[in-house]
Amino acid sequence: MGLKIWFNTGLVDEADAKISVFDHGLLYGDGVFEGIRVYSGRVFELDAHIKRLYESALAIRLSMPMTKEELVGAIETTVKANGIVDGYIRLVVTRGVGCLGLNPFTCKPSALFIIASSIQLYPEELYEKGMRVISATTVRNHPLAIPPQVKSLNYLNNILAKIEALDSSVPEAIMYNHEGYVAEATGDNIFIVRNGVVCSPPVEAGSLEGITRDVVMRLARREGLEVVEKNLTRYDLYVCDEFFLTGTAAEVIGVVEIDGRTIGDGKPGPITRRLREKFFAYAHGKGQ
Repeated sequence: MGLKIWFNTGLVDEADAKISVFDHGLLYGDGVFEGIRVYSGRVFELDAHIKRLYESALAIRLSMPMTKEELVGAIETTVKANGIVDGYIRLVVTRGVGCLGLNPFTCKPSALFIIASSIQLYPEELYEKGMRVISATTVRNHPLAIPPQVKSLNYLNNILAKIEALDSSVPEAIMYNHEGYVAEATGDNIFIVRNGVVCSPPVEAGSLEGITRDVVMRLARREGLEVVEKNLTRYDLYVCDEFFLTGTAAEVIGVVEIDGRTIGDGKPGPITRRLREKFFAYAHGKGQ
């Protein structure tokens, strides 16, 4: 039995959830999306995800086809229809059907679909042992080209860096901006710990303003840790005490090697492990 997909105005069978080949989301990557987790039947940080989606749409002048309240109802309906207790939601809004040209204002009303399903997670062993990463040669999009705050359907920049990682037999690559500062990984935000201070690149460096990132920063401060947003260089990654990534799928995962250089003692550090535990508790409603 297939999934039930929310498609524009209601639920349809998976086989009937079809996008036109003339949709500008397909033709040009013109659209926005959110990836959202469900933990123990609760949609995680839904208000924050909805806020970011609408702000992304506003930034690219994409008209949303329903109100925030209607969208929340559609998400909850889709999750319930598919019996999702622990899983993943992909919420996508495209520009809609248009002509074979760039003009977005020729498009018919935007299309919206919601998928609620399971998610492919990193294996537990990777959280215990930590992951290896490389530095990508693919430069992060310039903030004046595509604002990093916009979570758009145009992910080719990240995909090219991801190919570099896979070619090097590692799961992730670190992307740097046009000035050489650390931006983000291909699908996750970046944190390092040095001398007990938790640091993360600012959004202006080219990183998405991650929902998980924001939660982890709040949890770290609640733990009495100093958290700083500042520009980081490759040198900072090479000499840090701890290194971890955050993201909807990854949650909090330690990095133990970059470009062949071992981080710390080669195992996920104590602050990384602590924040992973605190995040797990928070996500499952035990650490609000």
